[in-house]
Amino acid sequence: MGDVEEEKNPAVAADGGREKEREAAAVAVAGEREHDVDDLIRELKVIIDSVAAFGDYRRTQRKESFNLVRRMKLVTPLLEEIQELEGPIPDAAYARLCSLLKAFTAAKKLLRCCHDGSKIYLALEGEAVMGRFHMVYEKLNHALDGMPYEEIGVSDEVKEQVELMSVQLRRAKRRTDTQDMELAMDLMVVISKRDDRNADGAIIERLAKNLELQTLPDLRAETMAIKKLIKERCGQNGESTQQIIDLLNKFKQTAGIEDTNGLSDVTLPKYLEKCPSLMIPNDFLCPISLEIMMDPVIVASGQTYERRSIQMWLEAGHRTCPKTRQTLAHLSLAPNYALRNLILQWCERNKVELLKREPEQDPDHSERKEEIPSLVGDLSSIHLDAQRRAVKKLRMLSKENPDNRVAIAKHGGIPALVSLLPYPDSKIQEHTVTALLNLSIDEGNKRLIAKEGAIPLIIEILKSGTVEAQENSAAALFSLSMLDENKVTIGSMNGIPPLVDLLQNGTIRGKKDAATALFNLVLNHRNKARAIEAGVVAPLRQVLDDKNLGMVDEALSIFLLLASHPDGRAAIGQLPFIEALVRLIRDGTPKNRECALSVLLELGSHGSSFLLAALQFGVYDHVREVEKSGTNRGQRKAKSLLQLMRKCEHV
Repeated sequence: MGDVEEEKNPAVAADGGREKEREAAAVAVAGEREHDVDDLIRELKVIIDSVAAFGDYRRTQRKESFNLVRRMKLVTPLLEEIQELEGPIPDAAYARLCSLLKAFTAAKKLLRCCHDGSKIYLALEGEAVMGRFHMVYEKLNHALDGMPYEEIGVSDEVKEQVELMSVQLRRAKRRTDTQDMELAMDLMVVISKRDDRNADGAIIERLAKNLELQTLPDLRAETMAIKKLIKERCGQNGESTQQIIDLLNKFKQTAGIEDTNGLSDVTLPKYLEKCPSLMIPNDFLCPISLEIMMDPVIVASGQTYERRSIQMWLEAGHRTCPKTRQTLAHLSLAPNYALRNLILQWCERNKVELLKREPEQDPDHSERKEEIPSLVGDLSSIHLDAQRRAVKKLRMLSKENPDNRVAIAKHGGIPALVSLLPYPDSKIQEHTVTALLNLSIDEGNKRLIAKEGAIPLIIEILKSGTVEAQENSAAALFSLSMLDENKVTIGSMNGIPPLVDLLQNGTIRGKKDAATALFNLVLNHRNKARAIEAGVVAPLRQVLDDKNLGMVDEALSIFLLLASHPDGRAAIGQLPFIEALVRLIRDGTPKNRECALSVLLELGSHGSSFLLAALQFGVYDHVREVEKSGTNRGQRKAKSLLQLMRKCEHV
């Protein structure tokens, strides 16, 4: 039964009336009111102003945050009219204002988290955060729903505005979330840690871009946010915390910061474990590593850094100050003895022991990088052995780090490699397509590779290359398809049928590569029809039934995308598939259940026949079970599905 129907229920209305009476009675018993009404309203208006000043919010909660702020602002006219009243306000109105203050306080805390909290946490725990929004909606609605407008003489215009907001809050609480499927799939693939090839690097690059975690300042701020989160959690949610830390370290590595800038791993430092309440002076922390400086040095811009961190920054080729972004007039480092003495005195006073770390160096890196121009030249050699050696070495160098990928492209490596793709030597083909896969991690390189005409050649290798070449061709298409224009190109050049074939007949790794590539491609609407026409449903069903593959969630994610297309619903909505969904809702892992519910909900929202079929297979009790004990997102999907089923039964 929906919220609107519940409001018409006399029992519910009576209960609501008793709740209002209890609140008013509590105020009367208290005798003297805890807050002066003017102070109470002033505090509410201060909260509205403070959340309005937050400005922007994290991408994953941006829309919901702006909606909440907008609704809080709508209360301002009501507060102003109450403030202008002569004489004391009724106890019932005072009780509602106190409830509103509690709701606003919870809203401010949530909005602050969505403004400056960990971006990775907010993405991974999106469902839990959405649950917090719903709790705030409930508190706001409860506070405003019983306001005695007639008694306090509020104008009809303001009353209508607030009542409209209450309707919006109820609707927001009932609304089914529209999950960012691309973000969810990327997180699923990265966290699963099933494959450590550079295809994963391409996903991490896209995640970093979508979460705005690509630059040094962004990663520094995220590091601080995660350290704060770890401290707040006090050892709880260990698995989730470790996933957040692992993902941050992957972002740092992809950005070249872990090896070149010394941004420290996110763990609680030993000195904070011993005395977590210790307040470290901000000036003692290196702006790069965010740790206490042991050897502080001053750069040309006047900023101070830990020597090891700034040296690694400069050795990476940077010629700017990491903090101010201004170009450095010179690269000399001057010891900051005064600050070092202050740090040592503070450490001695607070019994803090600093642990020195050995610098991580790679003396061969520069030497290998210098080989790149000659290796690119050897790709055009008339000697087969020279070509083989060069392409194999470039494959290795392109995997190592971002600088090498940029250097290879800069020296003309991409067109030279693309020219080798149709070469009849299978080993050269294999090394070439893998080198291009590695190079495609760089977004600029994705465009260059496509511009040089590599896509149709990679599709040919996908059809007829060696097993490893086919797998890496699928991974390369996945990486390239992160650009929307490449999704269109791959689809129009018949890249989907060989991916479907690999999904059906490939090795375990080949099936995984094909599945991730297909997921990316069917984000494009026209490619959904192409995938269905290519027969993707049958191999996807096989993947769904093969528990040894461990790809149930990935397959369900693709089914969810296909279910949004009319041809897709016709192809997948057959009785055996509906029965398989019901079986997963009954027996699957919590994540399996959540994904299966999402697919059934998508199908059911477009036609009652799918739900009626599921009901015949006994889905109702299993959905009720998920509603009670599933994941946060699973519970919400289950509630939406149950509402849909009840409507379906009344049709």
